[in-house]
Amino acid sequence: MFMTSVLAQYSQDPTRAHCEVAKQVVHYLKTTCDLELTYSGVTTTIVSYSDADHASQLHWHSISGYVFLIRGGVMAWSSKKQPIVTLSTMEAEYVAAPHAKKEALWLHALTKEPTPPLTMLTILHCDNQSAIALSKDGQHHMQTKHDDIHFHFICKAVENESITLIYCPTGSMTVDLLTKPLNCSKMGGHVAGLGLLLA
Repeated sequence: MFMTSVLAQYSQDPTRAHCEVAKQVVHYLKTTCDLELTYSGVTTTIVSYSDADHASQLHWHSISGYVFLIRGGVMAWSSKKQPIVTLSTMEAEYVAAPHAKKEALWLHALTKEPTPPLTMLTILHCDNQSAIALSKDGQHHMQTKHDDIHFHFICKAVENESITLIYCPTGSMTVDLLTKPLNCSKMGGHVAGLGLLLA
């Protein structure tokens, strides 16, 4: 998904290099066509991950991503360019968290209708401890005072205990495959983390 979105930025004027990367994407799809989404376990707790890749693109906008899993399999995901240019990794992660929280609210409302409600969506994994601390202290700081107020929505969510941000080491951040290029071994580990297993 990440590589496809990067390539799409050059669709009007692709170079030979872009065509080579497109071939790699097709090769990846061909070699992973035997994977299927697998759900296991009995818990109905939803596990979620939020991440951002700070200013890695030529447009300087960070790429936000989130993924929600239930019973070991992915049920919702997103990867998109942030609407503002952030000045630090902490700020990029802080901007990414509200998008995941809004998806969590929608999923919780959705599950009330056709089935018994799932366990309340409260845990969001984040790999930036400064962003987690900022979401908990509820204070506006010099480095974030220029952010739109809707990005501080996550502070209110933490304050009213509808979500809890907890630290997840970068190496275990499953959503990395939606926000940045990865080597083969990391890609394989994160794909399995999404519940995509051999048929």
